[in-house]
Amino acid sequence: MDASPTARALRTLDLIHQRPGIRAVDLADRLGVSERAVRRYVGTLRDAGIPVTATTGPYGGYQIGRGVRLPPVVFSGAEALATVMAVLDSPAGAPDPDSLAGSGVAKLLRALPESVGRPATQFWQHVASAGARTPRPDLTVTSALVEAVAAGRCVRISYRSAAGHEWTSEVDPWAVVVRYGLWYLLCRTSSGELRTYRLDRIGSVDLLSTASEVPADLDAAAVLERSLGEGWGLTTRVRFLAPAERVRPWLRAPMGRLEPDGDECVLTGTTSNPEMYAGEWLAQVPFPFVVEEGPELRAAVRELAARLTAAATG
Repeated sequence: MDASPTARALRTLDLIHQRPGIRAVDLADRLGVSERAVRRYVGTLRDAGIPVTATTGPYGGYQIGRGVRLPPVVFSGAEALATVMAVLDSPAGAPDPDSLAGSGVAKLLRALPESVGRPATQFWQHVASAGARTPRPDLTVTSALVEAVAAGRCVRISYRSAAGHEWTSEVDPWAVVVRYGLWYLLCRTSSGELRTYRLDRIGSVDLLSTASEVPADLDAAAVLERSLGEGWGLTTRVRFLAPAERVRPWLRAPMGRLEPDGDECVLTGTTSNPEMYAGEWLAQVPFPFVVEEGPELRAAVRELAARLTAAATG
C-alpha cells in the first residue's frame, strides 16, 4: 500500500531529525523514491513552516533549524506491529490488559491513525500467549499476514515443514495467534480444509485480489487449540482417572481435545510422534491414565515404562 505525500513528508522529517546532514540520495534510498521526490517533500515541509535547511558540497545535506518543535511521533504500520510483537515476545509473555504494559499498548494503538494501527490492533485483539520463548517469525511475513487478515484478502504463502518439505498454498487467512510461545496462522485452504501454519516456517506472502471469508463468530484461540491436535496420522485416546478441570492445566494443545466423563476425562487426538507424546507430554501429567486407543502410543508408553523401571532397578 503506497503512502500518501503527507505521510512521505512526515517520514522525511523524521529521517532528517534522526540523521542531521543526511543527503538527498540517502533519503531517496530510505523512502524508496527519487531524489526529485525528496526535494518535493522537503518543499512541503518548508511550506508548512518547518525550517529545513540544506548545505551543498560532498559533506552537505539536510537538517532542521534550531528551536523547532517536532510534531508527534509518526509510526509506520510495520513499526506499530513490531512494538506489539516486542511486548508479546518479552519473558513475561502477553501482559494483562489491565497492567501498565497492557494499557500502554492499548493507548498507543488507539492513538495511531486507523490505516496504520489496524494491523497491530487486529493482532493485539486475537493474540493469546503462553509458554517459553521460541523461534520468532519474520516481521515482514507477520505484518503482511496481519494486514491481509485486517483487509479480508486471500494470500499465497510458501511454507517449509519441519521435515524440510516445501510447497506453496493459497489460503483464507483468518487470524494470527500466539499459543504456547509459537506464532500460528489460522486459515482455510482453497480445498476448504482448516489448517494452521507456523509463522517462522513461512517464507513469503503474496497478497491476492480475492476476498477472504472469515466466520463472524470466530474464536481464533479456541479453534487453534482444537486444530493443533487434529490431522496427524496416528489416533490417540487416553483416559485420565481425574476430573477434567484438574487435568486440563497439564495438557498441551497438540495433545487433542479433552472431554469430561463423570469423575474422569478422556483425551482424544492424533500424533505423528508417539514417543514424544508419551515421554514428553503424558509423562508430565501427575494423574493416573490408561491408553484406550492407539497401539503405537500404547507401545511407546510400555517402552518408556520399561526404561524407567530399568533405571530405577539398576
